[in-house]
Order: sequence, then structure tokens, then C-alpha cells
Amino acid sequence: MKLIAITGGIGSGKSVVARIVKVMGFQVYDCDTRARSLMTDSEDVRRLLTDAFGSETYHPDGTLNRQHLSKVAFGNAQALNRLNAIVHPATASDLMRWADGRKTQGDKVAFVETALLRTSGLDKMVDEVWHVTAPQDVRIDRVQARSGLTAQQVLDRMASQRDEELIAPGEQAIVNDNTTALLPQVMQLLSTTQTKVY
Repeated sequence: MKLIAITGGIGSGKSVVARIVKVMGFQVYDCDTRARSLMTDSEDVRRLLTDAFGSETYHPDGTLNRQHLSKVAFGNAQALNRLNAIVHPATASDLMRWADGRKTQGDKVAFVETALLRTSGLDKMVDEVWHVTAPQDVRIDRVQARSGLTAQQVLDRMASQRDEELIAPGEQAIVNDNTTALLPQVMQLLSTTQTKVY
């Protein structure tokens, strides 16, 4: 089975591309959603996070205290690295189990949506990368519309993911600039000899 990553910086529109391939019948593993689930449901991850960031990491009802975790981890490189060292390996293992299941089901191609392809090490686990791009001003507008962040806050988040925004040799670019149609680009990539789906 071929595992294809859909990646791109904040506001690039990678989730839109992921929804397109889902509608076309492909299975998509959403790293953000699964990571959040693992932080709540995995006993190992819960224990490691509590050891690293204190008992306040979880509310009394067992739900993740996102406000506490954001406060201690973001803006502190050492704490963020610690958080990533717990969550990324757990997510990668979960992805591999999922991919094995998709292969058993007979899928020829499946997708993984991730914002942190290289930081998480997933670039070494996938067969192909689709990198979604958009102009900076378009990305800022999109993120502000859905999050209420200021333009500077969006720029700060972009800066923190600068390494992820570089399109590496061999990666396939998808332009999502609100002008260029997405579906023909997706169909073209699916029709290439690399995927051999259409």
C-alpha cells in the first residue's frame, strides 16, 4: 500500500485537500485529531504527560487541560520538545497500526494529513508527499477567520513551523490560492505513475 502525506503550513488548506480525497473514497489519517485522542485515551501517553507537566495536565474528570499544557509548553522550547518527544512517537505508532489495518482491508493508497511532517519524523514513513501551498496573506486571512488570532500571532505560528514550509525535492506541490482549482490538481496527482490510482 502507498501511504501519501498531505502537508503544508498553517492556513495552507491541507485539510481541504484531505476532504477531497476522503470524498473520493480514500482513507485519511488525521494526525492532529489522533494525537488529541491519544493524549486522552492512551494510558502511557497520559502517564508521560503527567510526569512531564504535572498533575494539572488533566482535569479531575480525566480530560486534557489544554490551557495548562499550552501555557507550560508553548513559548518554552525545552518544554515543547518534551511534549513532542511524547506525542510524536505515540502518533507515529498509531499511524503504523492504522496503515497496517488499511493494507489488510486491501487499500492500494491511503493518506495521512499532518502539519509537522519532518518534525514528527513521518517524512521517513510515507511513500509520497503532497505539499499544499498558498500565499502568506491568504493563509493569514484563513487562520484569522477561523481562530480569531491576530495577524502577528498567525505570523508567529508560521515562523515556528518555517522548516515544515520548505518543499523538499520530490514532493508534489498543490496550489491552494483561492484561484487555482484544487480538484484538477488532485486528479492529476492521482493519475501519475507514482500512485497509479486513476
